[in-house]
Amino acid sequence: MLVTTTNSIEGRKVVKYIGLVSGETIIGANIFKDLFASIRDVVGGRSGSYEQVLREAKDTAINEMQQYASALGANAIIGVDLDYETVGSGGSMLLVAATGTAVVIE
Repeated sequence: MLVTTTNSIEGRKVVKYIGLVSGETIIGANIFKDLFASIRDVVGGRSGSYEQVLREAKDTAINEMQQYASALGANAIIGVDLDYETVGSGGSMLLVAATGTAVVIE
């Protein structure tokens, strides 16, 4: 399934707009990742463990959105937007939401 942030697909015609689709995931970071991330805050550098969690959450949200669109008969999703939020006590969990418009392209 083609997934794009643009509202059109060059060289392809949208023949049917199905509607809004979304996929969401909430993922928690464990205490060890929090500990090592706090050390990175002090000494600088990237937090590879948090980056990996972020990628996993994004991929899960997009996959869920694709499954929903496919079940509706779509073969593409256009206008995709990704939103990231922290939730839970002290922002201990990460919410990733992917939304877009399910369409049929020729």
